[in-house]
Amino acid sequence: MFSLDYQLLKDNPSTILLQDGARIVLVCGDYQGRVMTSSSQGMEGFSYGWMNRDLIQSGEKTPHMNAYGGEERFWLGPEGGQFSIYFEPNAAFEFVNWQTPAIIDSENYPIIDQDKSSVTFAKDFSIFNYSKTRFDAKIIRKISLLNKEQVERFLNISLIAVQWVAYQSENTLTNIGKEDWKKENGLLSIWLLGMLNASDQNTILIPYKKGQEAYINDAYFGKIDSNRLKKKDGILYFKGDANARGKLGVAPEALLPFAASYDAENGILTIIHFDYQDDQAYVNSMWEIQKEPFKGDVLNAYNDGKNDLGTQMGRFYELESSSPAKELEIGESVVHSQRTFHFEGDLNDLNPIAKKILGVDLMLVKDIFD
Repeated sequence: MFSLDYQLLKDNPSTILLQDGARIVLVCGDYQGRVMTSSSQGMEGFSYGWMNRDLIQSGEKTPHMNAYGGEERFWLGPEGGQFSIYFEPNAAFEFVNWQTPAIIDSENYPIIDQDKSSVTFAKDFSIFNYSKTRFDAKIIRKISLLNKEQVERFLNISLIAVQWVAYQSENTLTNIGKEDWKKENGLLSIWLLGMLNASDQNTILIPYKKGQEAYINDAYFGKIDSNRLKKKDGILYFKGDANARGKLGVAPEALLPFAASYDAENGILTIIHFDYQDDQAYVNSMWEIQKEPFKGDVLNAYNDGKNDLGTQMGRFYELESSSPAKELEIGESVVHSQRTFHFEGDLNDLNPIAKKILGVDLMLVKDIFD
């Protein structure tokens, strides 16, 4: 329930509610301006974002990463490789050496602008990569609630029988240093990740270009079992039930800029759409010295489960997108925008939306793994 998550953060002075009637988006500056959760039916409605309540309540910091949760957080790539910003120079690419930079993990993002439907954060920072390249940069992150006219126009649908909430994040990364950013020294990318509540009947749905299966990486944490991932008629069906750890990625050659999930247990269809440029470089985040550091994924999906130590972070799955990695001259910027739509209702009302936008018949999803 949304009200329980709101109670957890309402006393934090950096907590912002963007609200239009029953549609609410909860944003927090202390957690890097992330969208923590949202609701389409007010305080008593379903809370779409997964939040690590125990960690938030404890007020403690944890090694490697503070996994506070949140349905859209701002990160930077690449994660692995010779241009990684998560490993110190010469460190082995092993979990014990992996550390999320403070700028995207524990620092507050000050508010620079706000009205009833949007909030904008800004932050300057400096960071080094694995190859000892220094980046001096500014982040500007704007979260905006979308209205009915905007949603219907953007998706070319009519919102009649379903409950819904939608928002956009516009993220700008600017080179404010004294040197241009060059490929040979490594580049940065904007990386948006959303932790969403899993259920036993939740399926991640990712449309892709038919015949381009070779550009889908389904072996980040070991190959995903065929009883958990199906590729059929240009759609990836991936269980988002938090019962087995797995991650996949879609490279530009196979990409269609949508990802979604259908939670049959709770009657929720979630869709993300992000800006995409098919003639650009995308960072490679594999944990190794890479032959092709700019041949990475644009879209990722992750399902949580027990790790090699037998522990689990939580009952969530993730939908993720990345910006291009651009060579930026002094003062230049890269911008990455993403829109998140949550629709809640009966299967018969959600199905036309899924068919039109994703090419997926939700009536068939429950049988896809049989």
